[in-house]
Amino acid sequence: MKLRAVEARVLSVAPWLLALSVVGHLMLVKFQVKMTMVDLAVYREGSPHLWTGDLYEYRFGAATDIFPLPFTYPPFAAAIFTPMSWIPWEAARWVWQLACLACLYYIVRTSLKLLRLEDPRRVMFWTALMLWIEPVRTTLNYGQINLVLCAILIGTLASARNWVSGAGVGFTAGIKLTPAISGLYFLIQRRWMAAVWSFVAFVAVYGVGWALSPSQSNKFWFELLGDASRVGPVGSAINQSMRGALSRTVGYDVKTGPLYLIGVLVAAALTWYAVSKTKDVLALIVSVQMLGLLVSPISWSHHWVWMVPALLWLTYEGGHLLCKITAGLWVLLTGGYLVSFLLNAQPNIWDFPRPWYYAALGWGYPAAGMLTLVAIGLAARRKRDELLPRDEEAADSEPSPVAG
Repeated sequence: MKLRAVEARVLSVAPWLLALSVVGHLMLVKFQVKMTMVDLAVYREGSPHLWTGDLYEYRFGAATDIFPLPFTYPPFAAAIFTPMSWIPWEAARWVWQLACLACLYYIVRTSLKLLRLEDPRRVMFWTALMLWIEPVRTTLNYGQINLVLCAILIGTLASARNWVSGAGVGFTAGIKLTPAISGLYFLIQRRWMAAVWSFVAFVAVYGVGWALSPSQSNKFWFELLGDASRVGPVGSAINQSMRGALSRTVGYDVKTGPLYLIGVLVAAALTWYAVSKTKDVLALIVSVQMLGLLVSPISWSHHWVWMVPALLWLTYEGGHLLCKITAGLWVLLTGGYLVSFLLNAQPNIWDFPRPWYYAALGWGYPAAGMLTLVAIGLAARRKRDELLPRDEEAADSEPSPVAG
């Protein structure tokens, strides 16, 4: 009862808390020098090169002299971003930030709706808090696309319409390949038509990109795809994939060798453990996305915006003690800006050798991701065990069928 009273009191000021958070963020957009939105600049300045035929030769050098940034997405993404180059940079910054804030609100709202906790004040409260965790902050600071993709995916995956769910996955995978892992969600749920629709949507998006520029489409899909070094330094602390953590541990890029394959098998086994005994939609979505983040060659810290719905599920739905521990770990890691600390401790982004304690801390997000999968599995089994006695009791109370 006391906890409910405290929650009610906190939620009563949620609108004010959200207003303060948004105003604080917008002040940073206006005055904070570190909000370079360098990735948005790459999207905006690189996309017109689709039409000049040198999209993948383009490099953005301003503020990135150590590693001039290439355009790393398919041609279809460049076509979508081209209109951003038609407006002034200052206008593009504000449009993108407001869109990302709306997406964050939608992600929180949809997650709580799936948890049957869609109180507007609760949505405001969590949006205000999530605005200041590291994956969200780095997404906003870099002007990244992660919140937009996460919002599209969580909204469409939760839809009961197969064509909507499939189109969301196919469309986002055509912009940035990492959402393609979401197709596994359909296979787990045996939604075969949704899987078909995702393939159809992806082929359509690929077809649009190919029609716009056959040569650059072929170059991306058949030459550049899979070259993680082109995207950035695999061993840098900002890469929180399993491959990144393993590489920092051993001191060199493990690539797709035995260590990486063992890591993939571990992540796959934990995902199977998480999804095999639950029909909880949000838990399934989170589990599949955790797998994608773990096994991807590159999972920058800002890719981990999926810990927003993960944290909400662990807080409200996970009844097992490990769920509470894992939720606390996520708050510690992302609220304490672990990756930012590790980046400041690096001599540069390319040096893999680290003191052992930095290498251990570099497992932060992957370790929390794996714990999330275990916690989901344990909570599902606990819920199943709690329901079994009731089911058996109900079965005993039913009259036995009469033979003959």
